[in-house]
Amino acid sequence: MSSDALSQVLVLVLGIMIFILMVLVVTFLVLKIKINKKEKKPIKKEEVAKAKEKSNIKVATTYTKQSIMDFMEFDGIEDNMIIQKGGKRYLMVIECQGVNYDLMSRVEKVSVEEGFQQFLNTLRHPVQIYIQTRTVNLENSISTYKQRVKEIEDRYNKMLYTYNQMRKSDAYSQEDLDKYYFELTKQRNLLEYGKDIVANTEKMSLNKNVLNKKYYIVIPYYSEESVDGDYSIDEIRNMAFSELYTNAQSIIRTLSSCSVAGKILNSRELVELLYVAYNRDESERFGIDKAIASGYDELYSVSEDVFQKKIRVLDQEINDKAIDLANETIEKVKSNTQQKAEEKEKNFEELVRRMAEIVIGENKPYVGEEVADKAIEELNKSEKGGDSNEKERKTTRRSK
Repeated sequence: MSSDALSQVLVLVLGIMIFILMVLVVTFLVLKIKINKKEKKPIKKEEVAKAKEKSNIKVATTYTKQSIMDFMEFDGIEDNMIIQKGGKRYLMVIECQGVNYDLMSRVEKVSVEEGFQQFLNTLRHPVQIYIQTRTVNLENSISTYKQRVKEIEDRYNKMLYTYNQMRKSDAYSQEDLDKYYFELTKQRNLLEYGKDIVANTEKMSLNKNVLNKKYYIVIPYYSEESVDGDYSIDEIRNMAFSELYTNAQSIIRTLSSCSVAGKILNSRELVELLYVAYNRDESERFGIDKAIASGYDELYSVSEDVFQKKIRVLDQEINDKAIDLANETIEKVKSNTQQKAEEKEKNFEELVRRMAEIVIGENKPYVGEEVADKAIEELNKSEKGGDSNEKERKTTRRSK
């Protein structure tokens, strides 16, 4: 290879290296300028706060009423129904009283099994069987017992005071004192028995192992599947109530064949059912009555039962109608009595004559038949004379 060709190749390689070096220098300068701009840019307070929040390991979670209601999976309780999914699903609950199957005879067991089989065969809609275990709450019973014991104690104190007054007085015999002391002893024994019952019930309430099982049948209604057309919310709710109530009554009648009694839970009882389901631990020591009385019912939509309202209105109408009917009947009876009095006053003389004739007839054996007959004839003559005088008076009135 000649020296001229070698020099040309070297020059070409040198030119390429210079070009690459210039590109690298330009790239380095551009990157340097961008880095300087970022360093000079001021950091905002919001970015600092966000960085601090991200650096914190523990993040405080806030709960709202809406988030809690989403967790509970129901919108409200109205007209003895649980409303779900914005009014697209309605639930009605039947509470069933259990039977002691183990204590039944063989014939009774067969009857119960046949009745339950009939209940399953007659179902034409889906149902859900729900069992809820509760701790027996004896607080209401204890309160009732204490109130009655207080009444007995007041009665006993009054009787004791009366007995002491009777002993100080000389107006009572020993027999009267013994009788009253016997009644006083009975009242004292009743008071002691009542106090023992309250004490034993309070001890029993401390035992948390006393449990009670409640059995429920849940009946659903889906408005999307059952309603075709444009209906308002109230109309859909009325249709849901009618359908659920009919199905519930059918189930209650079918369950009665296997000796299982059932009833539809009202709105108040549905609230208690859900309260126990969502607050199992708190419900044992803080019942629904205390919760509502304390103002913890904001998460529940509890309204007066619509049928209770209707019953109250009907009772008022019945009372008003009864008062009106009573007044009309009293006025009618008064008018009838007044009419009878006027008739008696008009026929006063005739009634007196007839009564006198009856009296004479009854006393014939004492006054003699001849005297009695003459007296009756005299009465008849006086009647005729009275009639003629009455005619004369009428004639005189007409001539005038």
